[in-house]
Amino acid sequence: MNYRYFPIKGFRMNELTVVDKAAEWRRMKSLVLDSVSSPITKRVYNMALDEFFGWYAQEPRPGFTKATVSAWRVTLEERGLGSSSIIVRMSAIRKLAVEATDNGLLAPELAAGIQRVKSAKSIGVRAGNWLSLKQAQALLNAPDITTLKGLRDRAIIAVLLGCALRRSEVAALTISHVQQRDGRWCIVDLVGKHNRVRTVPMPTWTKVAIDAWTGSAGVAAGHVFRPVNRGDQVQGEVLSEKVVWQMLRPYAAAAGVPRIAPHDARRSCAKFCRAAGAELEQIQLLLGHASVQTTERYLGTRQDLVDAPNDGIKLRVAV
Repeated sequence: MNYRYFPIKGFRMNELTVVDKAAEWRRMKSLVLDSVSSPITKRVYNMALDEFFGWYAQEPRPGFTKATVSAWRVTLEERGLGSSSIIVRMSAIRKLAVEATDNGLLAPELAAGIQRVKSAKSIGVRAGNWLSLKQAQALLNAPDITTLKGLRDRAIIAVLLGCALRRSEVAALTISHVQQRDGRWCIVDLVGKHNRVRTVPMPTWTKVAIDAWTGSAGVAAGHVFRPVNRGDQVQGEVLSEKVVWQMLRPYAAAAGVPRIAPHDARRSCAKFCRAAGAELEQIQLLLGHASVQTTERYLGTRQDLVDAPNDGIKLRVAV
């Protein structure tokens, strides 16, 4: 791919040096991705930069400048993207400018101009998508549990709805995570977003779904969820988080909620907990939000694993 007219530090602002090697752009993208620790942020920034590079190559541009980035933002708005989608894409571009400058690939004055390009404003609070209890039960019942794949998929859905795990956390879940604490089953010392560690209480019906899968699949150690081939046999040791997202789509459609994604199941879990009377601070601990540490520090809160917030979710797993 031929990306041209990239300004190099040390040249006057009206001088542009032609860079026609895609390797230069790939190197800059690597700098951005290496500068963030969250797998989720890496994935989103990777997508955003690929989109920008593809758009940049479509026609001659006046270099990586404020004007170019402003034009990119207009393009995003014309695509009808929401404010949050535009904000994250612009954040990736700003990060690209910073890393390019720090590595001597972009003049500081050009990077400063790019930083001044306004992003979209987020007005109000997004409600997001969530399920009713009836819809959640339909989603949980959607997989065909006469098959190994169906047992696995039902267990994944049970973990999403019952434990509010992110899809990356579902993919990373291991047998050693599942332990007993205070006389109940929990996911212990789960490393989540930004390397935050939390313990997640597990409803009984979620544990039943996991046991049905691991028992049939012969999974006794390592990752809980594994790839299943077309012959309905376990093949591989690790399930990718992308598979978790793709897996949910047909079941969501079958349950009558086609737009539901894994994170919506996490959000639904929080809603169910709140509706069942759980304390807000306990739900925050369950989700592992960034504000939990602050809440604990100021209020001295201790997580309640005996009377856990997600015990109030009245779903069933058939055996």
